Amino acid sequence: MATRPGPRERLLEAARELTYTQGVHVGVDAILKQADVARRSLYQHFDGKDGLIAEVLRSSGNEARYRQVMDEAGDDPRQRVLAVFDELEKITTRPSFRGCRHTAAGLAFADPGHPAHAQVRAYKDTLHQLFTAELTRHGHPEPRLGADQLLVLIDGTLAHAVTRPDAHPAMAARMMAELILDSRPRGSA
Repeated sequence: MATRPGPRERLLEAARELTYTQGVHVGVDAILKQADVARRSLYQHFDGKDGLIAEVLRSSGNEARYRQVMDEAGDDPRQRVLAVFDELEKITTRPSFRGCRHTAAGLAFADPGHPAHAQVRAYKDTLHQLFTAELTRHGHPEPRLGADQLLVLIDGTLAHAVTRPDAHPAMAARMMAELILDSRPRGSA
């Protein structure tokens, strides 16, 4: 017989699902109802909804998924980066796709001091480091700039797929990623 997860885990799971499907402004009562916990548990474990949202973002595990996709693609940095766009094509064409939870949270909270913003920045910085490392291994002339460019493509793919999934933005972005990967030093022929 499986034991039921505790209130903290139930709150996180309910918040992960509801903030993704309904947005970060979903009501606390809906989260509490789905988690089947008392309001007191929310404050005991997360100091309120803002803390819960920040923890959902911190513990999303999305960066681990990027690493997994890259690792499954082998050791060639070029193929590892392109595999991300192949995976994004699969993800963004699912009927349940609602965009990037981190970007959505960053856009939803106007207050730059909201704890979600620190988690969004940390997540994006982690992805930047991941792509910088791959581009360095690949011998890219400007790996940090290339990583910035890849992140623009990924963010654009995730946003565009929400409004135009049939356009297959991940495949268009993959072609642009190939251009980034094939970059030569500035001034070379």
